[in-house]
Amino acid sequence: MREFIDVTGKTEDEAVSKALAQLGLDRDDVSVEILERAKSGFLGIGSSPARVRVYHGPEEEPAPAAKAETRPESKAEFRPEPKQEPRQPRREKPRRQEHKEDRAAAPKAEELCPAPALQDLGDEVDDEKAQAIRTFLTGLLEHMECSANIRVYQPEKGRYKVILEGKQMGALIGRRGETLDAIQQLTSYSVNRAGGGRVRVQLDAEGYRDKREQSLQHLARKVAGKVVKYRRSVPLEPMNAYERHVIHTALQDVPGVTTYSTGTEPNRRVIVAYDRTTAR
Repeated sequence: MREFIDVTGKTEDEAVSKALAQLGLDRDDVSVEILERAKSGFLGIGSSPARVRVYHGPEEEPAPAAKAETRPESKAEFRPEPKQEPRQPRREKPRRQEHKEDRAAAPKAEELCPAPALQDLGDEVDDEKAQAIRTFLTGLLEHMECSANIRVYQPEKGRYKVILEGKQMGALIGRRGETLDAIQQLTSYSVNRAGGGRVRVQLDAEGYRDKREQSLQHLARKVAGKVVKYRRSVPLEPMNAYERHVIHTALQDVPGVTTYSTGTEPNRRVIVAYDRTTAR
C-alpha cells in the first residue's frame, strides 16, 4: 500500500503545501484526500484547521520476492557457501526485466494527448470593441498606478485577446492569476455593457495564461497516462472554472479517460477517471 502522512493547516491548500514541503515532492507526485475541511467558526469560536491525508510512494506494490530455499544443517556443518552468494542477484534479474517490459508497454503521455501548437494571433485590431477595451484598461491601470502597453488581437469572431506588456506585471497577475481574472471580468463587463453585440475578452500578462495553460495540459497528459496504466481515478487540486475547462478540453478525446468536476467553489476540482468503454 502507498504511504501517507496527515497534515493540518489553516486551509486545505496550506495543509497540502506543508505536506509537499515535508516530503520534498511536487503536487503531481502525490494524491490528496481531504479528511476535515477548515471551519472559521463565529468570531473565532469553534474554528478548526483543515486536515488532509497525502499519499506518496509507488502506486503499485512490487511482486513479493521469492524466498530462497533453506535446508536444515547441523551446527558443525553450518557455514556460508561461497557458491550460493551470486544466486540472489540472478533471481532478481527476471523480475526487474518484467518491470521494464511493463513500463515499455504503458502508453506515453504524448501519445495519449499530443501538445497543441501555439496559436497565431495575427495583427492587432482597432475596431470599436478594441478601442473600448483600450480605453477602459488605460483608465483602470492609471488608478492602479501601473503602466503597461495594451495590445488587442481578434483570433476569431466574437473573441478578443488582450496582451499587457510592461514592467512589474506580477502585481497585475496576482496569486494564481486572481487579480488578472478580476481585471478581465471588469473589462468584459464594461465592454459588453456598451452594446454592439456581446464579445468574449481574454486578458494576459507576461504570457501567464499561455504558460499556465501549457502547464495544465502537461499535467492532464501526465495524469491521463497514470489513469490508463493503473486504471484508477486521480483527483486534481482545486481549480477555477477556466482551468477546469482546460483540463476537460485537453482530455476530451483521450481513449480510456473521462473527466468530471466535483465539489463546490472555491474547492471544486476535476476528477480524471478510467473509462473502460473507450479504452483501446
